[in-house]
Amino acid sequence: MKIAVVGAGYVGLVTGVCFSSLGNEVVCVDKDEEKIARLRGGESPIHEPGLTDLIRRNAGAGWLSFTGDLAEAVRQAELIVLAVGTPSLPSGEADLSYIRQAAVEIGEAMNGYKIVVTKSTVPVGTNEKIKATIASFTSHPFDVVSVPEFLREGSAVIDTFHPDRIVIGADNPAAADAVAELHRELTLNILITDIRSAEMIKYASNAFLATKISFINEIANICEKVGADVTQVALGMGQDRRIGSAFLSAGIGYGGSCFPKDTRALIQIAGNVDYDFKLLKSVVDVNRDQRTGVIRKLEEFTGSLSGRTIAVWGLAFKPNTDDVREAPSLDIVSELIDRGAVVRAYDPIATDNFRRMYDHPLVVWCENALEAAEGADALCLLTEWPEFAETDLGVLRAKMKEPVLFDGRNVFGKEAFALTDFRYYSVGRPHLNRYREASIPL
Repeated sequence: MKIAVVGAGYVGLVTGVCFSSLGNEVVCVDKDEEKIARLRGGESPIHEPGLTDLIRRNAGAGWLSFTGDLAEAVRQAELIVLAVGTPSLPSGEADLSYIRQAAVEIGEAMNGYKIVVTKSTVPVGTNEKIKATIASFTSHPFDVVSVPEFLREGSAVIDTFHPDRIVIGADNPAAADAVAELHRELTLNILITDIRSAEMIKYASNAFLATKISFINEIANICEKVGADVTQVALGMGQDRRIGSAFLSAGIGYGGSCFPKDTRALIQIAGNVDYDFKLLKSVVDVNRDQRTGVIRKLEEFTGSLSGRTIAVWGLAFKPNTDDVREAPSLDIVSELIDRGAVVRAYDPIATDNFRRMYDHPLVVWCENALEAAEGADALCLLTEWPEFAETDLGVLRAKMKEPVLFDGRNVFGKEAFALTDFRYYSVGRPHLNRYREASIPL
């Protein structure tokens, strides 16, 4: 099948590259000329394990190409994947301006029957608006089909090739069958629904996962007060088939491009139909408060942060990605600076992206983890990169001015501190925390 993917961002690029791996002829379209040039040179503009190798291989085989000419890509395609961004507006609603513009350009370029597949995350009812917009610019027949994406950054290629399910929302059964056929090589677990239900499935899924994260963080906060271990609690909960173990890791909260945006959008969608989504509002509040807890705990250890040097390990919102959108690190580093601290920051791959979003003269950008810890009064571990867990804590202690470690992702266990004098705080594991010098046993 000849496929045009409109939008070579995270979702569009991964989708296009993986479809080309299945033998489809795919062209990815983007208005960013620099991005297209990088892609044509075999360089991925995003960090995603395995993606660069697939780009080079599939482009070399002639199955994958890149262009800024949307009209020509549409004319050559049988199926058009709409994967442009839908960022949050100040109100929390999704910004659909890129969707509208793409729909206009698709309509103007139509030269025969096409199937338009919406991968972008859009509010319920948007696909109907997309169809109306395209129809106002063409007399050619076409169908609009909603196929929401459920990719996890850091494992998006694997998720594309091995999806839990494919959701297809369509009004025309023939179009639904054609899109299902495209995906059958990936999985036979294909759910065909009406378009509005497919749109809602995406928001409901992300909202539920965000709810699990905020819930286990609330449980962690209670564990700290009653002396329970949240990791053991989560283990016991997760072995219940009705609950499952995924997204039950306590920490400093969720971030990234999906959960914050989609929870806010769903709250706004509910508000637009006069429904007060109290539960999801609380999920958002809990997530925000979980980040500020880092600052409170640091002040318990160090007193005033003014003039202190704080090392930060991890800037990406999760490991195996360079994405810092809505990352907890943005709020935490900003708050540290506001309180007068000097921040020494390190991330294996996300430093440049973070620096573009938040640069400040009181942030020192470091080349490795130990350099960041040099002379620090405290260390905050904010992203659970594997290299941090492998750090020799004795060597780390020698680099730091004061042995204070805030483990926001529960990376370290009791045995790690046996021979050090670290004062240590993790999330929801009070029996591991050291509030005094290490001469006091754990």
